[in-house]
Amino acid sequence: MANPGEKVMRRLTIQSFHFTNVTFGEKFELRKLTDSPEQTYEMILPEKSEDFLEDMDVIESITMRIIKPGEHHVHNESIMDVFPISVKVLGKLGEGTSRTITGVYGLITGVDTEGTPVCAFGNSDGMLDEQMVLGCAGTPNEEDYIICFDAVLKAKEGFKRSGPNAVHHVVDAYCQNIRELLKKFHAGDCTESQVFEDVIRPGKQKVALVKLVSGQGAMYDTRFLANEPSGFEGGHSVIDITGFPVMLSPNEYRDGAIRAMY
Repeated sequence: MANPGEKVMRRLTIQSFHFTNVTFGEKFELRKLTDSPEQTYEMILPEKSEDFLEDMDVIESITMRIIKPGEHHVHNESIMDVFPISVKVLGKLGEGTSRTITGVYGLITGVDTEGTPVCAFGNSDGMLDEQMVLGCAGTPNEEDYIICFDAVLKAKEGFKRSGPNAVHHVVDAYCQNIRELLKKFHAGDCTESQVFEDVIRPGKQKVALVKLVSGQGAMYDTRFLANEPSGFEGGHSVIDITGFPVMLSPNEYRDGAIRAMY
């Protein structure tokens, strides 16, 4: 809460829904686990989707895996992105109400048909637990599930933006089905709810954090301020704005304003 003389510019509420199981099934389902003493949920996902048939002019295939807790010693192609699944319920990024899934992360890997990793300065293909440090800010914990989308691009499509963009577009469309179900949950059923405020404090020092992101060459890009938290659709390209500095509020950053392309 703001103190006297301070002004609240934005207020963001993030409602978390904790999932403890992810399986494949015939359709998208998010279920509350009634036998659990806590507010926990399970997720059922189709292994194949019509979304995967989009952008086939640059994408050879997209397949899915579910990596269970403690099973991280598995081989992966180069990691393009690790992201939470969140949805905007009220307002725009940085204010209003968002819902996010905990206990589950999305992960995208990429390679082309010639075996070239989709990466820029060094690839991260190899055993997952050797290429990614678990339990850090932005990475899954040991006990989290990982929904892995393995993308294979047509030859040399990873050397230009159309390839990675197509993969993110398809994966984002798939995840939107999960987001729409998350929107339908009752707010009182959330596992945890937190409120964050952007506050102006007159007379106090002003602090700015500078974050350097990808945005150069033909394909090494970053997206920001998409329609959904940590989303792709509706986002802006750092390359398209020629790397011009962008100022974000703390709550916009907290609400998933930035998405790495790879």
